[in-house]
Amino acid sequence: MTYKNWLEEWLNNFIKISNKQRTFERYKNIISLHILPHLGDYNIEDLSPIILQKFISNLSQNGNKRTNKGLSSNYINGIVSIIQSSLKKAHILGLVTDYNADKIKRPKLVEKQIVCFTICEQKKIEKHIANSHRQKLKGIILCLYTGLRIGELLALTWNDIDFAKNTLSVTKSCHDGYINSKHCVIIDTPKTQNSTRQIPLSKPLINLLKQLRKNTQSKYVISHNNKPILVRSYQRTFELLLKKLNIQHKGFHALRHTFATRALECGMDVKSLSEILGHKNTTITLNRYAHSLWEHKANMMDKLGKLL
Repeated sequence: MTYKNWLEEWLNNFIKISNKQRTFERYKNIISLHILPHLGDYNIEDLSPIILQKFISNLSQNGNKRTNKGLSSNYINGIVSIIQSSLKKAHILGLVTDYNADKIKRPKLVEKQIVCFTICEQKKIEKHIANSHRQKLKGIILCLYTGLRIGELLALTWNDIDFAKNTLSVTKSCHDGYINSKHCVIIDTPKTQNSTRQIPLSKPLINLLKQLRKNTQSKYVISHNNKPILVRSYQRTFELLLKKLNIQHKGFHALRHTFATRALECGMDVKSLSEILGHKNTTITLNRYAHSLWEHKANMMDKLGKLL
């Protein structure tokens, strides 16, 4: 059996039924773009460790189809995981005699740098949105003060807002996809089991949400013309806003990092922050935002030093 034929079987019979649609689509895209052109015609019995390792090495050098440069280590590790998982399943099912993909040497993982907005930049963003009549921009404020991911924000419905208890419930997420060849928003379960959570809302946020509620007929908290917004479209809106305000480009996820950083600077304990962010445990939160804790402690020591 060729690797191409096996990957099709593996995707449709093992990945599609046990993973989110988004995961299936991501795997399918990676396989089509990177794996099939180089390994697809091999018989799965012939995929030796050296063939696989040469493939991975080439990805590090010129795997990016657009720039003809190397792919990032993190992206390559995702490709390695697909190869290992698919070939391991083939071995378990008796389609290959030996499993050799575990001999692949992975590139070293690079921890993504945490990027957030400065207090000055944050105030500039908030001031502009406060003076704007564009209701959908209010979602940026929600993310700045709740740490919501963009998919969680755009999937948020009014049923998720409890105005009596002043809480917001994260029960779903969304991503861009296609249904019957039409580009649309696909509602899905949250990113992880821990992503399902309740977030307490401050009084200013409650007032903001009440104002939004008065001005919409949509079931979605953030919408455009009462219709759900594509993730990429909202990201683009955010990019244009930063450009208009002359703020250096940062991804939408920087809003979540900004919330976490400000929360720690204000003295929020790590356990509470971890629960609000929907992390599996406090270790993840500590590892990700250790720099903010250190800077906060350093500032406190500086203030203490001035008292001596």
